[in-house]
Amino acid sequence: MNKNAIHLYLLSLVYSQAAADTTAIRSSLLHFISDPAKVEHLPNAYQYFEDGLLVIEGGHVKTIKAFSESDSTQYQEIVDHRGKLIVPGFIDTHIHYPQTQMIAAYGEQLLEWLETYTFPTEKQFGDKAHAKAISQFFINELLKNGTTSALVFGTVHPQSMEAFFEEALDKNMRIIAGKVMMDRNAPDYLLDTPETGYQESKSLINKWHNHGRLQYAITPRFAPTSTPEQLAAAGKLKAEYPDVYVHTHLSENKNEIEWVKSLFPGRKGYFDVYEHYGLAGKRSIFAHAVHLTDQEWSAFQRTNSVISFCPTSNLFLGSGLFDLEKAEQKNVRVGLGTDVGAGTSFSQLESLSEAYKIIQLQGKKLSAFKGLYLATLGGATSLSLDDKIGNFEVGKEADFVVLNWAATDLQKLRYQHIKSLEDKLFALMMLGDERNVEATYIAGKLTYSVNGKVTENAKVGFCRKF
Repeated sequence: MNKNAIHLYLLSLVYSQAAADTTAIRSSLLHFISDPAKVEHLPNAYQYFEDGLLVIEGGHVKTIKAFSESDSTQYQEIVDHRGKLIVPGFIDTHIHYPQTQMIAAYGEQLLEWLETYTFPTEKQFGDKAHAKAISQFFINELLKNGTTSALVFGTVHPQSMEAFFEEALDKNMRIIAGKVMMDRNAPDYLLDTPETGYQESKSLINKWHNHGRLQYAITPRFAPTSTPEQLAAAGKLKAEYPDVYVHTHLSENKNEIEWVKSLFPGRKGYFDVYEHYGLAGKRSIFAHAVHLTDQEWSAFQRTNSVISFCPTSNLFLGSGLFDLEKAEQKNVRVGLGTDVGAGTSFSQLESLSEAYKIIQLQGKKLSAFKGLYLATLGGATSLSLDDKIGNFEVGKEADFVVLNWAATDLQKLRYQHIKSLEDKLFALMMLGDERNVEATYIAGKLTYSVNGKVTENAKVGFCRKF
C-alpha cells in the first residue's frame, strides 16, 4: 500500500469514527440564551423550535436548528422524539445525597429536624458500602428526574465522597460535591477537627477536582457546626484552591440566625461570618438565604456570591419565603435547589411548582419562562458553568432531557385546552414531575429512558418512534 492509499485509509477511519460519534435528534427544542427577567422583549431570552433538529458530535452540541427535509438525507439516522420537548438537563444547585433515605421525615423545623433525623442517618455513611448503595440510588433518581448536573452535600466521612464520586464518574456527570466539615454542635460520631477536615478535604480535592467532569466544593455544613478555627481552615483551602467551590447554608431559619449571632458575637451578621473567613465569592453557593438583611443583600452583590433557592424544603420545614425579586434587583445570581431530604422531591418541575406558590404568597408572579431558565441556564450561570452547560449553544456539553408534555390523564385533558407555548410550559411546570421525563442524555449518550432500557448508542431509524 503506497503512502497516498495509507493516508486515505486513515482519513476514512477518522471520518467513520466522527460519524459514529454524531447523533441527530428531531423534536421540539427549547433553550434559553439569557435571563427572561433581564430582557426588554421576552422572545430575545430563548429559542424555540416546534420541529427542530439537535445534532450532537463527540458529546457536544454541533447544531441546533429548525428541521428541514434535507436533514433526512444528510443524516443516515435521526432519533425521533417528535411530539416531545427537549430542554437542557436540569441543574440542582443544592441537594444532600445522604439524606435520600430520610426524605419526608415528619414534623420538625430545621434545628430539631437535624438532631432528630439527619445526624443519625448520616452516621451510616461511615460504611463505604452503604454510601455506595445510596450513591447509586441517588444518581439514578437524578437521572429519572432529568437532572444532569448537581451541587451535592456528602457527609463528614471522606469515604462517603469516594463512593459518591466513583458513581458520578461512572455516569460521566458534571457534578460538584464535597465532604462536610463539622467540628462542633453535632454528635461526637459525626465530628471531624479543623486539621482532619482540612487534610481530608485537601486529599479529596487533589484526587477528584477536575477529574472527568467532576469538581469539588469545600463544604462546612453551616456556621454553627464549625468553630472559628475550622472556618479558617476552610478559608485556607479556598485560598490554596481558588477554582474549587464553597457550598454551605445561610439564613434558612430565624432560630438558626439567632444561634449564629450568639456563637459569633464579633461579626456583623450571618453572611459576614463566611466572608470574614474568605468563604464568599463567585464560586460560593449559599443555600436558602430566606432571611437576609439589606446589608447582607448588598454583601451578596459586592462579593458576587450565589443563592440556591430551595422551594420544597423551605415550605416543608416552615422556613419562610425567598425573595426572588429582591435577588433580581440586586443582580444576585440564583439557582434552583431541591434540598433533598428536607426538600420533598428530586423533580425540578415540582420545585418550580412550589416556587410559583412561594412567589404568589408575596403578591408577585413567576413565569414559566423564568422558572425553566432557573432550572437550566440560570443554574449553570449560578455555578459559573454557563460556558459548559445550561443551553444548546454550539460547543457546549450535550446534557439534555426529553419531556413528555402530557404524561398523565389530567395533563392530557389540560393539554387539549392549551393555546400558546407559554401556557403549555406553565402547565408542565405546575403539573409535571418525573413521569414527564421520557429520557435523559449525558454528553450526548442515552443514560436513562422511561422504559428502563439504557444503551450505549441510542440511535434508531428515522421513521421509528423512540
